[in-house]
Amino acid sequence: MGSTQLGSIIGFLKEKGFDDETINVMLKRCKRLEGVGRERACENWIYLNKIGIHERKIPSVVSKCPKILALGLNEKLVPMVQCLATLGTKPSDVSMAITRFPQILSHSVEEKLCPLLAFFQALGIHEKQLGKVLLLNPRLISYSIESKLKQIIEFLSSLGLDKEGMIGKILVKHPFIMGYSVENRLRPTSEFLKSVGLKEHDLQRVALNFPEVLCRDEKKILRTNLTFLRNTGFNDRQIATLVTSYPPILVKSIKNSLEPRILFLREVMGRDFNEIVDYPECFQHGLKKRLELRHRMLEQRNIVSSLSEMLECNHSKFVLKFGIC
Repeated sequence: MGSTQLGSIIGFLKEKGFDDETINVMLKRCKRLEGVGRERACENWIYLNKIGIHERKIPSVVSKCPKILALGLNEKLVPMVQCLATLGTKPSDVSMAITRFPQILSHSVEEKLCPLLAFFQALGIHEKQLGKVLLLNPRLISYSIESKLKQIIEFLSSLGLDKEGMIGKILVKHPFIMGYSVENRLRPTSEFLKSVGLKEHDLQRVALNFPEVLCRDEKKILRTNLTFLRNTGFNDRQIATLVTSYPPILVKSIKNSLEPRILFLREVMGRDFNEIVDYPECFQHGLKKRLELRHRMLEQRNIVSSLSEMLECNHSKFVLKFGIC
């Protein structure tokens, strides 16, 4: 490789706003970049803009995956983008996926994308939902089906989620679950949930309805929330009921969600722990726009109601139910 060619790509990158340090890192990460001519780099750059990636975001995309500038446009980039476009529901889906994980463009349609799509279809994911799974979490294309993805499937099956279509529903709901380690994250979290009091059918419900809970760190997050609930005054039996009925209580922010709601429920509304346990969904409602507002409206009219009666309806039904005009 001549110094002229290296100088050409360096000059191109500088024109695009990259500093010397970033350029050196990119050249180290992708040796092929050294031999890329200005014409190819420019052509690929323009193509990224053409498919909907904003000009100001292209430097970030290229710095994450410098190889993009070295790939053949018609041989590599165009086929992958065209294939991804068939999965998207709107044009921006593909450009957003590439922006999140530019490395998706460096993979082969035949060797990686097609086998991955076939793998997901075998799990019962409908063709129309394949795009949602892959474009929401494009990093999936970089995982090995044999050594990574099948381990996740086997783990979910071990929870009793082996009925047809169940695992597919989980992946559509939360594609990011496929990126976690079974032994370092999913299994420890499931064992922790069992220790709190969840039975097998409860774990299945968590996986199907709140798969993001299974993905959270049990040491840093779940145990911290458990300790907070205990310190607040809930006993272990009540906590088991809370977690079984509404698992997200273990992953919600203590400062921004749990603490202010419990404070309001207990000190302002005068509700006891048992009533909160009976309706743990109160933690999913907005504090100011629903909880505080409706409490104030009922208090002004001396109306007493349970938390579920007060919160489990939209505004128009709430107004009609309590005769508020």
